[in-house]
Amino acid sequence: MMRSSLKFVSDNAAVSNSQPFSRDSSRDHSDDHLFDAYSRAVMGAAESVSPAVVNIEVSQRSGRQAGNSGGSDAPAGSGSGFIVAPDGYIITNSHVVHRASRISVTLSDGRKSSAELIGDDPGTDLAVIRITGSNLAAVALGDSQAIRVGQLAIAIGNPYGFQCTVTAGVVSALGRSLRTGTGRLVDNVIQTDAALNPGNSGGPLVNSRGEVIGVNTAIILPAQGICFAIAINTAKLVAGHLIKDGKISRAYIGIAGHNVELPRRFVRFYRLPAETAVRVAAVEADSPAALGGIKEGDLLIRLGDAPIAGIDDLQRYLTMSQVGIRTPVSLIRGTEKLTVEIVAVEAPHKPQTSFLSDRRHR
Repeated sequence: MMRSSLKFVSDNAAVSNSQPFSRDSSRDHSDDHLFDAYSRAVMGAAESVSPAVVNIEVSQRSGRQAGNSGGSDAPAGSGSGFIVAPDGYIITNSHVVHRASRISVTLSDGRKSSAELIGDDPGTDLAVIRITGSNLAAVALGDSQAIRVGQLAIAIGNPYGFQCTVTAGVVSALGRSLRTGTGRLVDNVIQTDAALNPGNSGGPLVNSRGEVIGVNTAIILPAQGICFAIAINTAKLVAGHLIKDGKISRAYIGIAGHNVELPRRFVRFYRLPAETAVRVAAVEADSPAALGGIKEGDLLIRLGDAPIAGIDDLQRYLTMSQVGIRTPVSLIRGTEKLTVEIVAVEAPHKPQTSFLSDRRHR
């Protein structure tokens, strides 16, 4: 039996030999206009986004402890990122810059700059860094809740160090869960077959309008075309907290879930404010959710007074203000509407493990 493994996609492997593409001159050209339209969409998105995509090189302090004054900086890997504000804020993956002693950014025009780590959240594998500058090219952020399976997806990054490389595919699936290096599940992850390779970590996944819909993060090895991106709505929320506070503090209830559409009869009968909810995929033992009576398969529709239309809502409301507070949770189990009570706790801070690390072996 072949076992698959998950791998983050920073630069840590050698370039393989490529094969030239052979064009069949006998092919019927009646469908060329379709390829032209596809090409125009990819080219337009790449041209609008590429100026804001950066290459990130990181170094780490050698020695047993990062703060060891006797150590020295050593190259630790590389990845991608994208500028989200003209004053130099950049979103990337946490596993690209985590514990970096030095961060160097190369812009698409070749300029290099040192970067400051603004905030790092291993729990969602997202980080924000900043370079000095003004009027820098910045991306347009889309709405990951509006994307659909089958739509065009374009990945831009620096695989194997090749600057601003573009690959294209489709959104293969939505609502996936991805376990980060901390052991925490990130929900509502986008699956795509747009090819990702080491060095793509932290780069943007964009739609045909050139709007960023995800942050490229990981691939499944040895599968072909199973790649993952953190949804941009999650990235917006996390980046906002990182820029404001430098860290993320969360309440924890101990479930994994994904967005689902509610049957119309549920929406009408219970007069629900939204047509979507969060289906509980797993409940951790002895967690607040388990102690409160939440079970796998439940549809979460309300947390306190706030309607839950999706994972983004649940993450938005699970802030530190919820810790220690007895909160009613409305859910649908089977066809019955129930209300249970949970008491959220502060999310545990686990050390980042290295079993999925993409950093170079030292």
